[in-house]
Amino acid sequence: MTTLTLPELAKKMAGIDFTMLQTHANGQIAGRPMSNNGDVDYDGDSWFFTMEDTDMVREISTDPNVALGLTGSKSLLGKPPLFVHVQGRATLIRDRGTMAQHWVKDLERWFEQGVDTPGLVLIHVHASRIHYWDGEDEGEIVV
Repeated sequence: MTTLTLPELAKKMAGIDFTMLQTHANGQIAGRPMSNNGDVDYDGDSWFFTMEDTDMVREISTDPNVALGLTGSKSLLGKPPLFVHVQGRATLIRDRGTMAQHWVKDLERWFEQGVDTPGLVLIHVHASRIHYWDGEDEGEIVV
């Protein structure tokens, strides 16, 4: 069994574009797909752009405890893909300077005015615990 370090796992996570971001919604769990744009830091941080007037922003404002679910692609040799479950806390960022640090050109598909898009919000998820399954290996990292 191999044990991945946080930098090794973060690099693999950055290669998985879409994640399911789960929030708490009126006693239920809500989820939606989000693109991480490869922006996964080695200290357990993930970043997502969205709009202010979404249920997700309202839910995070009420309860910042969130989860992320990521699934990689099956290997060419038929080995199961990488699965990752992240538990963490979300912070809503409205500072344009911080947004600019995490902006990638591909985001203009959804946010045509870039970081100057009215109502744009950056969600910063800081992991507290990450569990992964990588083929036959599995492990957990407490951040």
